Amino acid sequence: MGSDRKNEITDTSGRFLWRVAGLSIRDMTPAPSSDSEVSKMVLPSSHSSRLKYVSLGVLVLQTTSLVLTMRYSRTLKEDGPRYLASSAVVSAEVLKIVTCTLLVFMENNFSCRAMNQLLKEEIVYKLSQTLKLAIPAGIYTLQNNLLYVALSNLDAATYQVTYQLKILTTALFSVSMLGKKMGRYQWLSLLFLMAGVTLVQWPADSEGDTEQKVLCAGSQFVGLIAVLMACVSSGFAGVYFEKILKETEQSVWVRNIQLGFFGLMFGIGGMIVYDGQRVKQWGMFQGYSVITGTVVVLQAVGGLVVAVVIKYADNILKGFATSLSIIVSAIISYFMLEDFNPTRVFFSGAVLVIAATFLYGYEHKPASSTTVKV
Repeated sequence: MGSDRKNEITDTSGRFLWRVAGLSIRDMTPAPSSDSEVSKMVLPSSHSSRLKYVSLGVLVLQTTSLVLTMRYSRTLKEDGPRYLASSAVVSAEVLKIVTCTLLVFMENNFSCRAMNQLLKEEIVYKLSQTLKLAIPAGIYTLQNNLLYVALSNLDAATYQVTYQLKILTTALFSVSMLGKKMGRYQWLSLLFLMAGVTLVQWPADSEGDTEQKVLCAGSQFVGLIAVLMACVSSGFAGVYFEKILKETEQSVWVRNIQLGFFGLMFGIGGMIVYDGQRVKQWGMFQGYSVITGTVVVLQAVGGLVVAVVIKYADNILKGFATSLSIIVSAIISYFMLEDFNPTRVFFSGAVLVIAATFLYGYEHKPASSTTVKV
């Protein structure tokens, strides 16, 4: 499924991911029985510290490569028809279902009988719980198609910065649907975020004839609307999915199989409605290339990989990952894709968005009191 849904799963804490998978830190850590075992338990802390930075690298690589590859694939001029975004979404859903099924197979000690029994109990026998996932699956399918529209009309850097508005929509839906409370630093970060995105989208004076300016402005407007709709759908679907995960104890991979099944159905329906004639004429895989396959793999598998490694990262590192991804996207868009011309206004807006990302993840810790009660 779309990159953005897996990234929503990873927004939960590491402990939550362990709990969803049916495990706990206490279950995974046996009590030391000797001094030698205590000394051995000191080593994992430094190992975990290294894994944090590995997680940072994976997050930056996955986020940046998906955006840039998708943008390149939508602007690359090739002979013949361009690949269909709806077809790529369907292909990603199929690959995600296959990947999650293999992970469930591994969790059940490579036993087909145990895996089949688990899937029947969690998907077929709990049909009411399964049907609840049709709502976020449909929204995620719409969102994934919107991201292709956005990256067909916006450069990677502008898209990356604007798409951070999903922090705002996720926060608002979390307050209204989950009853979460946000601190003053988080509310302040949302103000920074809105100001930064406004500056990034501020129209810049460009050279060229009037007709070219109108076409460019129209394209950017379409891309902006697509990103805004994707941010709203991302926020709602992510919070809705989190609510379902908290209400039931179930493996993340089983949940993703359920989501993938409904996403596949919605994706096929959308492809038939919007691109049915082109599919009938040229086939579902028209215009596919190595670049297209890379986009599909990154979209399907990338988020699942991040979901595994994110438990080693904290909010500060996630802020670093987002910031580095924006910077790398801007550099590559300018030097390699040559579709991005940074301005002072864009730079100011990007700085505000990066600051908002850090500020939103900042956890204020009250000073410890030294007063002794008698």
